[in-house]
Amino acid sequence: MSTDANMAGPAGPEDGRAGGGSVLNLASLSLSFGGLRALSELNLQVGYGEIVSLIGPNGAGKTTVFNVITGVYEPSAGDVVFAGKSIAGLAPHSIARRGIARTFQTLRLFLNMSVMENVLAATYGNTKATPAESILRLPRARREEREARELAADVLSFFGQRLAGYRWDQPAYSLSYANRRRLEIARALATQPSLLLLDEPAAGMNPAETHEITELIARLCTERDLTILVIEHDMHVVATCSDRVVALDHGVKIAEGGFDAVASHPAVVEAYLGRDPEALSDAE
Repeated sequence: MSTDANMAGPAGPEDGRAGGGSVLNLASLSLSFGGLRALSELNLQVGYGEIVSLIGPNGAGKTTVFNVITGVYEPSAGDVVFAGKSIAGLAPHSIARRGIARTFQTLRLFLNMSVMENVLAATYGNTKATPAESILRLPRARREEREARELAADVLSFFGQRLAGYRWDQPAYSLSYANRRRLEIARALATQPSLLLLDEPAAGMNPAETHEITELIARLCTERDLTILVIEHDMHVVATCSDRVVALDHGVKIAEGGFDAVASHPAVVEAYLGRDPEALSDAE
């Protein structure tokens, strides 16, 4: 696929390596909404090439973490460091250009636009042509449009028959729910990120679709050279694809490590199922 110096790409994976192997570092991150403490002194590191899962019951603060990382919320205290540089307080579009992309818990597709148009929409943040150049179809605008279509085609081809060529001109509303999820991931990939945030990618899927999305997450890491932070409630997905698991409860990190260790941790069991005095006393 051709590239153009005028289509300024985001920070690449090598930037994560330069930061001592840590692509993302949340340092004592806190967020309050008035008197409500949504996140409390959260420390989290994500290394280059890792798949890290965030788990916890509803209201634990998982999506809030994503919103702070991507600039939707500005932290009350602490810092967000990506590729060795602080991004806390930056606008979402600026953070996206630096190499962070995300999907959403609730689908945010342009349903009346085609599959191809949805993916193309994500490429324009890295183009340089002015509106006048685009209207007059000047060389730079034509070159960037051609490269944007090549990038979109490359991204969609990653999903094989699920988003195959004959679907490219179909409106997004005509897709199945699982393919809409795939399309949202494809749109995120079109920003050319080095860090991908997936918010409940398997939500609402049947077992076969869940198995496919689990394999897809692993392929994104190995074949697309991505670092991935994923929120997921399906423990099969978490156990299968995660290098490391972090559990939150009421904005506080309560456990971190391998899946088996975190899933059996007394504080995690309590967060999901209620207080177990005997397990807690044994842990002490």
